[in-house]
Amino acid sequence: MIGNIGVPGLILILVIALIVFGPNKLPELGRAVGRTLKEFKGATKDLTSSLDDEDEKPRPKKKVVKEEETVVEAKEDTNEQK
Repeated sequence: MIGNIGVPGLILILVIALIVFGPNKLPELGRAVGRTLKEFKGATKDLTSSLDDEDEKPRPKKKVVKEEETVVEAKEDTNEQK
């Protein structure tokens, strides 16, 4: 969406911002926008890395453990019957 603006559209936006906020407030506004984008990028990077870490962790095999317990119990039952 932003890629479709182009250079003339960007210049128009900057001129309107200069008129609305004035030359004194424009640098402060630019710094605030830059800090906000930096924080957003950092938060996005942290979120994607935590999701990647979660995908890499081996998942516990609860079903295998339960099946082994069932097998052990079945062997014990057959020993008791003999």
